[in-house]
Amino acid sequence: MAKDTLDKTERTRLRRLHEKGSYEREVIHQILDAMPMAHIGYVMDGSPSVLPTLQWREGDHVYWHGSSASRALRAMKGNQVCMTVSILDGYVLARSALHHSVNQRSVMIFGEAEQVMEAAAKEVHMKRMFDHIFPGRWEALRPLQPQETKATAIFRMPITEASAKLRDAPPADDEEDYALPIWAGVVPIRMQLGAPVADPRVLEGVEPPAHLGDIRIG
Repeated sequence: MAKDTLDKTERTRLRRLHEKGSYEREVIHQILDAMPMAHIGYVMDGSPSVLPTLQWREGDHVYWHGSSASRALRAMKGNQVCMTVSILDGYVLARSALHHSVNQRSVMIFGEAEQVMEAAAKEVHMKRMFDHIFPGRWEALRPLQPQETKATAIFRMPITEASAKLRDAPPADDEEDYALPIWAGVVPIRMQLGAPVADPRVLEGVEPPAHLGDIRIG
């Protein structure tokens, strides 16, 4: 059985502001589940690179996908990568410039990128991605074509070397500055879904499906 708290490593241990860090598996999973947008750092041709992509979690693994022809994904295969997922929750305005901050939730994961090779497994994982990000959508679509599955690369890595960093608090000013007549506080930031906008080529009479109401983010 997986431990509730991940072990700290030299790569995940927070050295500054360590009180903002968390190694609790539940906290890390909640942040990953709330924000599909991720950035993956890797090395290609000896140079550092970062790939923005969508991620989804299945148990104690995190997954991402892309084109089988992608140079970035080929460079990741079997190599160490670093994934970050971040959610900006608010601007923190203090009484001095250097005490301004942000309320945020973020996760950093280190590990080896493993490619899922079997076609049937790839389709299973793609469906799970849809079930997480677009609940109810998969069943409304035409079936995947074999060439589409072949053209899609899916990678994963275990969530075993990871940490979260969180801030959800008012400004932390110097004690003497609280007597200053300067407004301070938090300006919240929230991501929200807008009203669906139909593709101009949607057939006449086709209405937005009910499952659009099940999409969540943040």
